[in-house]
Amino acid sequence: MGLYTSPHLVDVRERMLVDGRPISGGAFAAWTERLRSTIERVGASFFEATTAIALADFAARRADIAVVEVGLGGRLDSTNVIQPLASVVTTIALEHTDYLGDTVEAIAREKAGIAKPNTPFVIGEPAPEVVAVLREVARGQGARPVIQVPPGAEYQGPLGLPGPHQRRNAAVAEALLAALPEPWRPAPSSVTAGFGRARLPGRFDRRGRWIFDVAHNPAGIAVLLGALAEAQPVRPVHALVGILRDKAWGEMVGALAGAVDRMWLTAPPSAPAERRWDLGEVGKAFKAVRAGESVRAVGQQVPPLPPLPTLPPVVQPDFDRALYDVQQGAGTILVTGSFHTVGDALARLPGFTPLG
Repeated sequence: MGLYTSPHLVDVRERMLVDGRPISGGAFAAWTERLRSTIERVGASFFEATTAIALADFAARRADIAVVEVGLGGRLDSTNVIQPLASVVTTIALEHTDYLGDTVEAIAREKAGIAKPNTPFVIGEPAPEVVAVLREVARGQGARPVIQVPPGAEYQGPLGLPGPHQRRNAAVAEALLAALPEPWRPAPSSVTAGFGRARLPGRFDRRGRWIFDVAHNPAGIAVLLGALAEAQPVRPVHALVGILRDKAWGEMVGALAGAVDRMWLTAPPSAPAERRWDLGEVGKAFKAVRAGESVRAVGQQVPPLPPLPTLPPVVQPDFDRALYDVQQGAGTILVTGSFHTVGDALARLPGFTPLG
């Protein structure tokens, strides 16, 4: 079975797995060279190029079926060239608004673009107004049947993925598997066994006293906080947080501040320079809040910030120093804020790798 996901944490080969094994370095280089002229001729983006390499690799390694995750949106996504056995939209969040639209309904229209004629289309989103848009678009494109997972439905069997949100995710995955045509539909016993063994690097990923989570928007942080509350980690909980500047970082840091004991704010080195948050600006914003001043005093681009705990966040631009300091005296260390933050931490910690 092939699995194509994005983004990666440390190594681009994480995106392309067959039976849990990443594409080899040699094969990745060979496919890149073979497809290079076409990639350059059409001006393909990085994601478009990796999609082509992944599909070529799946064919070469004789994957009989594949799970393919879209990049942005769906309607115009490069993965939408395939004819799927079934499609699913899990949930809709207000993200990538500059590309997909500035309302959840507009984003839903883009996401529903993966629906195909005479192909099952599964809806995991619970909000009625969003479900209505997804149904409309899917039916307009001839998808059948259109299946909505009931709001509140949760998978009740053994589950290897921690966090209460994963029970909802598993219920959506179970509905998708049940919608597959024969002979691709797995037996219930296989679903139970697979869900019990499920693991996803970087998603409330517990490794000793470390927790790695790629939550990178307010919705993701809310899910992370639910998982933390359920897990009851050993205190004190120290958090290493690095967020991209185009995210609602004020809301995210404020939510985290109430759930952890100390927090280090840093910039992951692998983040593109133009997307790194300005830690000078971040520090000024927090100082203004602590002084009781208006956040507007430090610039119109700073998002609103809630009250902070007694111990203020430590703003440390040096990622390696922050990674060292956050460990000192911690019972649990949480690394979160973006894929870049989690990936850069994993790459620097001995024995920790997404590729296994």
